[in-house]
Amino acid sequence: MSTSNLTAKYRPQTFSDVAGQQAIKAILSRAAASDKIAPAYLFSGTRGVGKTTIARIFAKALNCVNAPTAEPCNECSNCKQITAGVAVDVIEIDGASNNGVDDARRLKEDIGYAPVECRYKVFIIDEAHMLTTQAFNALLKTLEEPPPRATFIMATTEPHKFPATIISRCQHYTYKMLSQAELVAHLEKIMTLEELQFEPGALEIIAKRGAGSVRDSMSLLGQALAMGEDVLREEGVRSFLGLAGQDVFFQLMEAMHSRNLVAVGLVLRQVLDQGLDLGFFLRELTNCWRNMFLLRQAGEEALSLLGLSGEEAKSWMGWANKFEAPHIHACWQMTLDGQKKVMTSLEPALALELLLLNLTSLPDLINLEKISAPGNGNTAPQRPAPTGQGGQFGGQQGGRQGGPPPTAGGGYNQSGGQRFAPSQAQVPPQQMQSPVQQAHQSPPPRPQTQPVPQQPSRESVSSPAQRQSASSASMSAPEAPVEQEPAPRPAPAPNQTAGPRNWKGFLEFVTERNGQAGVRVSMLRLAEGKLADSELVITCKSRMQCSQLSENKTLSALDGLTREYFGPMVEVRVETGDIAVRKSDRQLQEEAENHPGVQKIIKDFSAQLMSVSPRN
Repeated sequence: MSTSNLTAKYRPQTFSDVAGQQAIKAILSRAAASDKIAPAYLFSGTRGVGKTTIARIFAKALNCVNAPTAEPCNECSNCKQITAGVAVDVIEIDGASNNGVDDARRLKEDIGYAPVECRYKVFIIDEAHMLTTQAFNALLKTLEEPPPRATFIMATTEPHKFPATIISRCQHYTYKMLSQAELVAHLEKIMTLEELQFEPGALEIIAKRGAGSVRDSMSLLGQALAMGEDVLREEGVRSFLGLAGQDVFFQLMEAMHSRNLVAVGLVLRQVLDQGLDLGFFLRELTNCWRNMFLLRQAGEEALSLLGLSGEEAKSWMGWANKFEAPHIHACWQMTLDGQKKVMTSLEPALALELLLLNLTSLPDLINLEKISAPGNGNTAPQRPAPTGQGGQFGGQQGGRQGGPPPTAGGGYNQSGGQRFAPSQAQVPPQQMQSPVQQAHQSPPPRPQTQPVPQQPSRESVSSPAQRQSASSASMSAPEAPVEQEPAPRPAPAPNQTAGPRNWKGFLEFVTERNGQAGVRVSMLRLAEGKLADSELVITCKSRMQCSQLSENKTLSALDGLTREYFGPMVEVRVETGDIAVRKSDRQLQEEAENHPGVQKIIKDFSAQLMSVSPRN
């Protein structure tokens, strides 16, 4: 029995025999049955997916003595001549060796003659992308309006090399790569016809290595059968193909889980000593991470998607539970991204070793975000949340004493403090107390043991001397019950903004005025503001900016906005710019050396600080 040319021996002769390409087969078969033939066809796709085979079957269906028919009979003289490649009216041309303009002109002359024996004259141009631009130009008019009973079929693996004028004149069909299941079914059919025994795992490896190509899979099957064994076994296929078995990947996972770099190196040496295909090894490793991630996330529900056997699925399920899901996902992405780098490297073995060691050491890498967070070496303290009666802001007047007033939305503000939902009574900006008044104000009274109905009180601005005289007068006067009338609820002030009373909130407040504030907010964003005591100090970056903000009209509008936002007692002051001093290289070096994150990286990785430059 000869197994040297299984591709030619089992080349399909009807549409139904072709593996895959169901949509294309249905369209062409229906066109042949209805005798509605296009002037030109373009078949594109990767190698070995059936482009030329389907072109020949289509030519037989057009010229069969039973035509129009959906399938050729393969019994008449026309079908037999086309199958043998000796039909006068079916011309098959190699585009690589007949790519000149003279060849195209001869083809244009030949198409003018009527068919001699068949119904249609069919020109099959294989590797048509090899035609020159001049040859394509010579065929333009012929492809658009060929003579009756003539059609072109062009097959190519690189359709992007075709001129747009050619593609627009053809019916373009893109052939897909076959799935692994379709390739396995086709190989099982061949093995059954050959009456040979096999292990299912052996055919799965061949189909996986075939990468969607029927011709490549058939060629690999012929090589496997050439070993002359009675049964096609998985171990034998892996041996001659140079592929790693499951035990190699299990050893690699064991070494990575224990973070044993030496064991990882030994596994890689085993792979290199056996002469295994590094490209396919990386593809298999990527598939391992994918299987583990899906099993880790979806459990047994992912088995139908992965197509693993029972024992194999059980083993990978165990390994999936030993790794954290983020670790598996990161390894999957790094392996997928590292395939091209390894295969294009001048030292593929060293590149693969670096990739495997990075995957093993991935949990030990430092998260720089956690280093800069509070509690991980960063000395910047968190802003403490104020406490007191009445929740976040302390009692009835906490919204004025302990933090910003209630805002238009809930959630959290930009400074980390909690915000409450808006109340129906909001305090106008004119009655807001400045930070100076809050500092002089007495702390809130202790909560009473008996609940007392709280009455809204009017706010007033008083000095410490006034409060002291009022206190002494209250001590000398006899106590008398005074019935207070509830103060009228103030109307909400317009343009009241949400957020903390700081420079950022002030910029948002000016922005909401929509150009009616008298001050351009773009000018303020270039400066820096800071609230110090009862003064808003605006530091300009340049003297020109300072002069613009110091103009009478602008400064007056700025003063009104400051009093409206921060309180009536807060004044504004504009300082000149040109005060920023660039730090020296020595200062930057010392700051970097004293940073806790840098110190941790130097300690854990024995790193060195090479250079420091200011951040842009």
